[in-house]
Amino acid sequence: MDNPVRLHWLDPRDPSQPFPPPHRAMRDPNGLLAIGGDLSLTRMLRAYSCGIFPWYNPNEPILWWCPDPRAVLEPAEFHVSHSLAKRIRKGDYAVTLDGAFEAVLEACSGSRRGSNCTWLGPDMKRAYMELHQHGFAHSAEVWRNGALAGGLYGVALGRAFFGESMFSNSDDASKLALYHLSLQLQAWSFTLIDCQVSSAHLHTLGAVEIPRERFLLRLRQALQDAGRTGTWRFDLPVPDHRRHRPLLLAADS
Repeated sequence: MDNPVRLHWLDPRDPSQPFPPPHRAMRDPNGLLAIGGDLSLTRMLRAYSCGIFPWYNPNEPILWWCPDPRAVLEPAEFHVSHSLAKRIRKGDYAVTLDGAFEAVLEACSGSRRGSNCTWLGPDMKRAYMELHQHGFAHSAEVWRNGALAGGLYGVALGRAFFGESMFSNSDDASKLALYHLSLQLQAWSFTLIDCQVSSAHLHTLGAVEIPRERFLLRLRQALQDAGRTGTWRFDLPVPDHRRHRPLLLAADS
């Protein structure tokens, strides 16, 4: 058979159970490697350290993926379009790290366009909240007039950041979040932003596709450093939220 079924079943009672080698992932659907298990902290950290991530619909078995090729973005290679450059220069926004992780997570869990379902169900949200509480998952937020305008979240291990999802309630808000995060990751010597699966939108931001084996090699190299756990804060100059309080508050003062 050209693409034999070889899904590996994971035991939900054994979160330390190893994942199968990524090269055993299916070609169609691209990257499907294993099914089952749980979303415990132990298993989630093991998965990301192996370049594997969960993605499935709520009320269905957990599916684990490691696609080939892999979409990645080097922090120094973020592409700033002319329109985004104008917004950056205007500076009429604020940006924070880990300032509203749960709110970002909730916003990213909104229904897909044209659908009543979302891939980010209650179990997944609990899993990423636990990763955040242990200092492994982080968010970047963009604020306008005191309101959350957009953001993103992901998992950080070593010198690698695994981007999970982003949202935007105003023009370019998620792009601004990724732009400032990329600058900070570069300053912290991060070498890799994992974008998982390529899209036209990610391509415009500078993401490229690389073979899975090359991605896994770069991941192993990134994991040789301890990285940064705990709560993140910008140590680069960024627009300050204290200059962008809601107009109502300013009128009341």
